[in-house]
Amino acid sequence: MSVALAGSPAINSTQYEPLRVMVVDDSVVIRGLISRWIEAEPDMVVAASLRTGLDAVNQVERIKPDVAVLDIEMPVLDGIAALPQLLAKKRDLIVIMASTLTRRNAEISFKALSLGAADYIPKPETTRESAGADVFRHDLLQKIRHLGGKVRRKAPAPGSAAPVVVRAREPAAPVVQTVASQAALVKRSFGPTAPRVLLIGSSTGGPQALMSLVAEIGPVIDRFPVLITQHMPPTFTTILAEHLMRAARRPAHEGVDGELIKPGRIYLAPGGRHMRVARQGGQPAIALDDGPAVNFCKPAVDPLFSSAIDVWQGAIMAVVLTGMGSDGMRGGKDIVAAGGSVIAQDEASSVVWGMPGAAANAGICAAVLPLNQIGPKLVRLFSGDRS
Repeated sequence: MSVALAGSPAINSTQYEPLRVMVVDDSVVIRGLISRWIEAEPDMVVAASLRTGLDAVNQVERIKPDVAVLDIEMPVLDGIAALPQLLAKKRDLIVIMASTLTRRNAEISFKALSLGAADYIPKPETTRESAGADVFRHDLLQKIRHLGGKVRRKAPAPGSAAPVVVRAREPAAPVVQTVASQAALVKRSFGPTAPRVLLIGSSTGGPQALMSLVAEIGPVIDRFPVLITQHMPPTFTTILAEHLMRAARRPAHEGVDGELIKPGRIYLAPGGRHMRVARQGGQPAIALDDGPAVNFCKPAVDPLFSSAIDVWQGAIMAVVLTGMGSDGMRGGKDIVAAGGSVIAQDEASSVVWGMPGAAANAGICAAVLPLNQIGPKLVRLFSGDRS
């Protein structure tokens, strides 16, 4: 069964030029597959299809792509070596790293994020598997569209001057988007019950945001459990947990089915499985779920958020960080209905204001804050501040 491209923005072809995408991969099969997918979309075109990172570096100034899909393992010049050279020649280039699911490639993908890559995407082991190819197609086109859409060239009228670069609106949150208008979204007070657990959901841009956030909330982690769902495949979540442990200087690991949840630890949903919360002998415990994807994601944020209510009722603080789509919004509604509270990352500090924007526009947030203000706010809230 194919995966529908839900949430794709409606692009007016008379208003914007298509996104120019440069595909760089040493596999002719992968290049052809990705190129066909891109050319089938009305709002993007293949600007070039290249075999090596050196080809991309040599031609990027001539091609002028908006987005590059860059393989990691290539001859002559691999993706991680080509990345800084590409960004040096075109500073506004959106680079999406592509790699197979190996520990080495996961580590390289995290390094690429620190070097300026916008995001990463895991390639299926084989494109002959329909389900794997459909998920890869859906995720790749969504990432190209949402990340590339941040800066889109406005198409000139006939006989007019060259295109003007304009900032595109994030389609996942179409109603209220500007930073100035975000204050109007904050209409809900924080819940009356002091929180006893911190839940965090994130997606695109999430790894960097999470590492920054956990480094600032040591006093919260020391006294309360922290549970995180980041949209990420297996192996990648293993590496992310290790990075979070170093950033927080506290224990962090992928959740294990049936393990008791304790203060002083960070639990990360493992790639490929939903992480829920249940009671085991009267104690809160991790419950892993191998059910179908939720919001096109596995793990997804909504199952974690909603399931936590049975354990902590209204004593929940939930944070929705940068990411595409609306995952976390429905679970956030459940938390607020139970008496808990939700904080969303603001648009300006988000890589993509999809998930936090959906939560903010749903009217469930007690605060919409820049990333660097969320940590200090959480420390105050978990210390007893209710405002």
